[in-house]
Amino acid sequence: MSGQTDPGNSLPDPAEVSQAMTEIAEKSQRLISQFIERHSNDEHQPNADPMNIVSAFMELTGRMLVDPTAVAQAQVKFWQNYMELWQQTTNRRLGVDSPAGAEANTPDRRFKDPAWDENPLFDYIKQSYLMTSRWIQETVAEVEGMDPDSARKVDFYTKQFVDALSPSNFIATNPQVLRETVDTGGQNLINGLKNMLEDLESGDGRLKIRMTDYDAFEVGENIATAPGKVVFQNDLMQLLQFDPSTDTVHRQPLLIVPPWINKYYILDLQPKNSFIRWATAEGFTVFVVSWVNPDHTLAEKSFSDYMHEGPLAALDAIKTATGESDVNAIGYCIGGTLLATTLAYMAAKDDTRIKSATFFTSLVDFENAGDLQVFIDEEQLANLERRMAREGYLEGSEMASTFNMLRANDLIWSFVVNNYLMGKDPFPFDLLYWNSDSTRMPAAMHSYYLRNMYQRNLLVEPGALEINDVAIDLGRNKLPTFILSTKDDHIAPWKATYAATQIYQGPVKFCLAGSGHIAGVINPPAEKPKYGYWTYAGELPESPDEWFAKATQQPGSWWPEWRRWVADFSGDTVPARVPGDGGLEVLEPAPGSYVKNRSQ
Repeated sequence: MSGQTDPGNSLPDPAEVSQAMTEIAEKSQRLISQFIERHSNDEHQPNADPMNIVSAFMELTGRMLVDPTAVAQAQVKFWQNYMELWQQTTNRRLGVDSPAGAEANTPDRRFKDPAWDENPLFDYIKQSYLMTSRWIQETVAEVEGMDPDSARKVDFYTKQFVDALSPSNFIATNPQVLRETVDTGGQNLINGLKNMLEDLESGDGRLKIRMTDYDAFEVGENIATAPGKVVFQNDLMQLLQFDPSTDTVHRQPLLIVPPWINKYYILDLQPKNSFIRWATAEGFTVFVVSWVNPDHTLAEKSFSDYMHEGPLAALDAIKTATGESDVNAIGYCIGGTLLATTLAYMAAKDDTRIKSATFFTSLVDFENAGDLQVFIDEEQLANLERRMAREGYLEGSEMASTFNMLRANDLIWSFVVNNYLMGKDPFPFDLLYWNSDSTRMPAAMHSYYLRNMYQRNLLVEPGALEINDVAIDLGRNKLPTFILSTKDDHIAPWKATYAATQIYQGPVKFCLAGSGHIAGVINPPAEKPKYGYWTYAGELPESPDEWFAKATQQPGSWWPEWRRWVADFSGDTVPARVPGDGGLEVLEPAPGSYVKNRSQ
């Protein structure tokens, strides 16, 4: 993409503009033709309402008609608020002191540009939008008598609607974009259009918004660089053993089971924020499961296969590599859900190889699983299963789009403004590179997970699920357990993860970190720590709110807190173990080949 013009020039060169617009027109015509051809020949036309939104909003409309008085009262209140806003804006324009609007100090990164507050016109636009969006959401939320699932869906998509209509998302009502347009003579809009067409082309007709500079990172070169080796592999995973960085290590190895929705290297982004490097420096022999990015040949791989070919196979391999049967295990997100299931399976089999369990932002009770429940009704699951049946898997980009919708302002609209309106390239950011490097889901496994965990919430019911004729009862877990949740988690809400404290029968330590699902976990010890965490040393109460009221906030990273906890289950020290020196040969250097297989 060409660079921006000198702000001192009022207009870009006409010849450059003409050439750029010609290229844009040719690319647009090609993309439109390909889109029409693809969909006109597609015998599997998509459902007109794949999210099953229409029925939910029809129910909303019906309920609102039942009580027109409540709607009328809400409208009167709305217009009263608008009259106050008009009066405040008029006073400001006349130079008369006026109390700030109710929304003036609302922290919102969309409106961080000073003009939103300093300019009366843009302040009015901002206040009007915030007041209207709040009124819409409150009116919808206060409608009584709706089915809970429909109400949740209406609330979610109403928020999507009001987020999309933010004045920050439009050229004429965003002061920062207007300044950029004047300064560059409109070059930003030409660059933005080129960016959008490139994203459409890379997404094969589907808008695939770039969140970072993909060329700035390469797995194994400047990201996922912790030294180690692949010492075992099967159809579903490679097992990485990382090189020691201390002369002696704890006797008990550490096994990490990451989510298979994304790549393992969220725990090894850069040396400064790598949990894996930190753990090896703390004297642990670290093994990590690196899941395969499956294709259609693995369509029939089940949740049971992920357990047997994942953590259980890893335990066997670790014994061969180190001679140690006992390990401490960590499960992250859905990897934690799998670890909890595995512990119940092992308990039923009297398998005691795992000595302690740590869960990072992991759900086992899905009753209050947050906004992701919006996507788990029968109609949507049936539609999803039909698509997976055709391909044999769910494309990783579809899961990524769902997660992005949970934080649309941060993960969608901010990039629309930056890339398309400001005409800038996204900033290189390791975490967002990882976020875009999602993996596919085998059809059989993903359907089982969504239906039995999210839709039916069977994992939490003792004996409701069986794996290889073994009844799964999470209450069989009597191990020392460390549960790490994050306060602003939009994928695994912390109050939902807290439910596990009332299920596991062993000693449980619950730790709540600041920030969200990723940043709250990847918060290494540093001179200037970003987020603190909360702990409580007494008996864990049933209510998460009661726990939080009693908890004490601690400064800095939670990593050393976990390190002190797990040390009690890590045994004495032994000479450091080098990958390949035990009973397993080195197959290839870390990060291995599985992690380098990118989806579309």
